[in-house]
Amino acid sequence: MKKTILRIIAVLLPALVCSVSVAAQDEPEYRMEIGAGGGLLGYVGDYNSSLTADLQPMGEVLARYRLNPRMALRLAVMSGKIKGDMDGTGTWYPESGTLATGGFDRTLTDIGLSYEYNFLPYGTGREYRGAKPFTPYITLGLGVTVASGGKSAAGMNLPLGVGVKYKIANRLNLGVEWAMHFSTSDELDGMKDPYGIKSSGAFKNTDCYHALKVSLTYDIAPKCKTCNKDDW
Repeated sequence: MKKTILRIIAVLLPALVCSVSVAAQDEPEYRMEIGAGGGLLGYVGDYNSSLTADLQPMGEVLARYRLNPRMALRLAVMSGKIKGDMDGTGTWYPESGTLATGGFDRTLTDIGLSYEYNFLPYGTGREYRGAKPFTPYITLGLGVTVASGGKSAAGMNLPLGVGVKYKIANRLNLGVEWAMHFSTSDELDGMKDPYGIKSSGAFKNTDCYHALKVSLTYDIAPKCKTCNKDDW
C-alpha cells in the first residue's frame, strides 16, 4: 500500500510542479499602475532655508505607465500644506531696513508628469526574464504648482528625485521617494524678493519645495497575449 502511494506521488508531483510553472509563465503582463500615497512636504524659500523645518503632511494620487521594465511615465496630483515663520530669526530686509516678522500658511497643489528610470529591470520575473522585485530609480519631470490661501500664486516646477520600488505581491507595488521641486515662482509663500536680490533665469531666486512620500500602487491593464509581441 505504501509503495503504491509513493508511486502515485512520484507520478503526480512532477506534473503538479510543471503545471504551476506553466501557470506562472502564463500570468499576464501589466502596462499600468494606479494608487495613492502620503508623506511629508517641506518648503524652502524666503521664510526658510532648512530641509527639515516646518514639514507638513501631504497626500498624492498617481497613475504610472510602464514603457518597459526599466522606464515608466508617472502622472501624479499632490497636495499639502506649506508653512514658514520669520519671528525670532533676527533676519533683516536690506531694502526696507526692517526686521523680518510674520509667517504664512498655504495649501500647495502640484500636478506633474515624470519620467522614471529603474536601475534594475522591475517586475515579478515571470513576465520578463531577469526582472527583479526591487529596484532603485531616479526621476525627472515637469509640473504645475498652485499655492492658495491669501493671494494665490502659480508657476511651473521641475522635480528631481530618487526612490526605490518593491513588489510586495504579484500586482502590488510599494514605493518610497524623495524629490526636490524647483519652482519658477517666487511667490509661493506670498512674498516676492524681500531681500532685493536681482537675478535672471526661470529657477533663480525662486521658491522650492520637497516631498518625502510612500505610495502603494496596483497593476492594471494586462497586455493582450494574442497581439504582436514587443521586446521588453
